[in-house]
Amino acid sequence: MRRVALITGASQGLGYALAEELARRGWALVVDARRADRLERAADTLRARTDVLAVAGDVRDPTHRGALVEAAWALGGVDLVVNNASTLGASPLPKLDEITDDALHAVFDVNVVAPLALLRDLAPLLHAGATVVNVTSDAGVEAYEGWGGYGASKAALEHASRIYAAEHPHLRVLVVDPGDMRTEMHQDAFAGEDISDRPLPDASVPGIVALIEGEYPTGRYEAREVAA
Repeated sequence: MRRVALITGASQGLGYALAEELARRGWALVVDARRADRLERAADTLRARTDVLAVAGDVRDPTHRGALVEAAWALGGVDLVVNNASTLGASPLPKLDEITDDALHAVFDVNVVAPLALLRDLAPLLHAGATVVNVTSDAGVEAYEGWGGYGASKAALEHASRIYAAEHPHLRVLVVDPGDMRTEMHQDAFAGEDISDRPLPDASVPGIVALIEGEYPTGRYEAREVAA
């Protein structure tokens, strides 16, 4: 029986790199992203390897999450949910006491509320033993100047993940820090700086796949420290 993965934020960066590797391994995919043009280009490439249902939209939108649930129904349920979509907030990064209320709400809505809401909406479709991967950051455990909004949201996601795991022992909940990556969001965090020394997202994928397809228990992991 084929395995089905739902990956948010899969049109580029880590989400796309992970989707590409899972497609190569025969997983069927439900993927989303906010920009329909980018998402469709990514989905077209992925369809050369596997079945892909692409749903453009914002994970904060209940109607969009409903469309993701419908897509998951069409593929027969879900074995893996990867909550990868996230937002940095304002760029360049402001100090914590300079973040506007609206910007802080937006960061928490995307990075914390939406992943939990999606898991709630998908509950009837999660197969026994399904895996949840919530993508986090070292900013969720370390105090970096300028990363207050994003870091606080990732810290909240990590603790919420621990509670979710305790309340759903039939699921495996992996909180995964992929490490620094050369992505659009990371470039936004360092506006005008050269980040070419950061590895591409592909460097984090082998460890994440090893976590997904291995027997690692619920917990927090750094992707590049996991043996592929």
